[in-house]
Amino acid sequence: MRLASFKIKSSGKATIGVVLADGGFLDLHGASNGALPQAMIPFLEQGDPALARARELAKRTALGQSNVIPPADVDLQAPVPRPGKILHTSCNFPAHLSELTTWKEPEWQSHNWGGFHFEHPTGFLEAPSSVVPSNASVKIPHFTKQLDYEIEVGIIIGKTAFRVPPEKALDYVAGLTIFNDLSARDIQAREHSNKVILLGKSFDGSCPLGPHLVTLDEVGDVNNLSMVLTLNGEERQNSNTGNVHYKIADMVSWWSNITLEPGDVITSGSPPGVIAGSKSQQYLKNGDRIDCKVEKLGTLTTFIVD
Repeated sequence: MRLASFKIKSSGKATIGVVLADGGFLDLHGASNGALPQAMIPFLEQGDPALARARELAKRTALGQSNVIPPADVDLQAPVPRPGKILHTSCNFPAHLSELTTWKEPEWQSHNWGGFHFEHPTGFLEAPSSVVPSNASVKIPHFTKQLDYEIEVGIIIGKTAFRVPPEKALDYVAGLTIFNDLSARDIQAREHSNKVILLGKSFDGSCPLGPHLVTLDEVGDVNNLSMVLTLNGEERQNSNTGNVHYKIADMVSWWSNITLEPGDVITSGSPPGVIAGSKSQQYLKNGDRIDCKVEKLGTLTTFIVD
């Protein structure tokens, strides 16, 4: 099942819904006569009964019926427009870690990438206010000359989780989506040299998320999904979720040492192929289009503007 957050253009109503096979969006709040919430986090907080009700409503609904919104009348939002927290997993693709060691800026070299450890997942928090949906136009921040991309998988938590073992971790996942970790590399490098990460990863628009939340029953094997990023149609990143050091269940288990709540997002880390690791290092500019495609999850598109 594919779930979406969206606004209905004709009425201005913000709601959530099921993305139907024929292209329509089923307004779950309207179709359930108000029994299901209008926002994703309250919906996830209702747990399995809400998901079961959504599936039941979707099975007997088609485009043209009541509470089905045609795509042209939908203003798509991020599946979780304002997560409680975003837990970003660092260097989870070993090939991306190798790529980091080639960056020549003194601030990067001072971070001692060769000493990076894999005793457990490591990462940082990103600001929930930085989330934007698919097809958003993201402005180049005035403070950076090195705007970069990173395709990742977003893991959306569905149930409160605290210290869950890996073998049960997927039971706490509502579904997956796509995440583009836009990064101000020059700011990030300076922050790294001071052993912090903040503005370089959490400026407005730095976390495109979407297009939908895809439940695990539709995803299948979460550890075998192709990941491809193109910039203006040119392939830049191509990998698979099987190439990570820590699998999705491992990450959910580790990060559940912090209480995870419905709607929280954990990121997978990015494969190699980012601009900072390339020979040309031509950073993102006005007019660029980034398409992040993950098998079973769809395509997350971002436009870069001045």
